[in-house]
Amino acid sequence: MERCIIDERTGWEYELNDEQYYPTGRVEKNGVMTPDIVLEDNEPGKEIPIDIWGKRHSVFLKKHQRRVYNELFCYGKLNAYLTQIDRDAQEMFDLLVRQLAEQEGVTELLKEVNQMEWISKMNSIRDRAAEIVNHELIFV
Repeated sequence: MERCIIDERTGWEYELNDEQYYPTGRVEKNGVMTPDIVLEDNEPGKEIPIDIWGKRHSVFLKKHQRRVYNELFCYGKLNAYLTQIDRDAQEMFDLLVRQLAEQEGVTELLKEVNQMEWISKMNSIRDRAAEIVNHELIFV
């Protein structure tokens, strides 16, 4: 029997332990295995609050990937997984907003000169960045 196997349908990795396979918490996405879910500041039993990105992904998992959601929940890794997704998504969103604002010349000077134009452009940038994050991290 192989020591580690990957479920073709779900992408989950399972490790052999005492003649039975158990999920490792790693998932294959686009041919690449995600690292084990480990949070440095997560003490056992301590729940870390999950923000909007993690909540959106949780709803997506419940609705479209019920098995993955149940496995994470049953093995006590759901909160850590959603927290990591939330952090990654927020970092990606912030980076995209900065990059898009820089590309389009949306600066503090524009904010001082024409506030309404700055608000309009920043709202557009934030909406586009949110769509990218949703497409790349949240609804996959």
